[in-house]
Amino acid sequence: MTTPPPAHSPTGADTTTDPTPQAPAPTPETHPTRTTRAHSFNTAAAQYAANRPSYPPALFDAIEDLAGHPLPGSRVADIGAGTGIATALLNARGADVIAVEPGDGMAAQFRRTLPAVPIIRGTGDDLPLATASLDFVTYAQAWHWTDPARAVPEALRVLRPGGALALWWNTDALDVPWIAEAAARTARHFGIDVSAEKRNVNAQAADPTGRLDFTRRTVRWSRRVPVDTHLANIASHSVFLVNDEEHTATFLAAEREHLLNAFPDGSVEEVYEVVLLLAKTKT
Repeated sequence: MTTPPPAHSPTGADTTTDPTPQAPAPTPETHPTRTTRAHSFNTAAAQYAANRPSYPPALFDAIEDLAGHPLPGSRVADIGAGTGIATALLNARGADVIAVEPGDGMAAQFRRTLPAVPIIRGTGDDLPLATASLDFVTYAQAWHWTDPARAVPEALRVLRPGGALALWWNTDALDVPWIAEAAARTARHFGIDVSAEKRNVNAQAADPTGRLDFTRRTVRWSRRVPVDTHLANIASHSVFLVNDEEHTATFLAAEREHLLNAFPDGSVEEVYEVVLLLAKTKT
């Protein structure tokens, strides 16, 4: 659930009058399907690569700590690799990493960004990887596009004994007033609460069968970016990509005005909490 904006915002943003048009409550007929949303990124791969946030070094420290195994020299498959944001960091950490990505547009952008890193086409529900061949299977912003009933057995199949499945998501820090206010405006305009979707990350949702024993850890970090980079970042999310172009443009124009009123210097500090779920296989 989105945190409601305070009555008096320390950022200076107007919380009493909001010119952003409100969308009607979504219905099953108007809600885009998960498949439609999952494939929407292929049309915006370059925008995604240029503007999405990365991940802090402390996240990879946490992965190694919880797994009890270093990433350098480990065989890693990064599933739903997208444009390669997480793959590049795993590679730089010293992992022997291979990427798996189903989308044409995302895979093409990945190859432009990381030409030396191998990428194969596939999904987490049917991994094109050998049994017991990996030390880590990772999903950055991607596990929610899988069917856990299929993806969990596949991850267990390809992991070696003592290997680890690591799932993580950048989630908005809703205790930051301007971020909570922006999330509320998004919810009103599109009739969907993206922040709550990402926040509702837990072991039960990740593995409804209970076969995996997840440990959860959060890592807080931030980045300062121009307002236009921030807007391009949020516009690369599926809820924006699958909506009517005019409806999205109207929101982004109003949001830009909100943010420039609140931050006259033209930059914002995006604050995130990376939610990490990690489960080890039996040795």
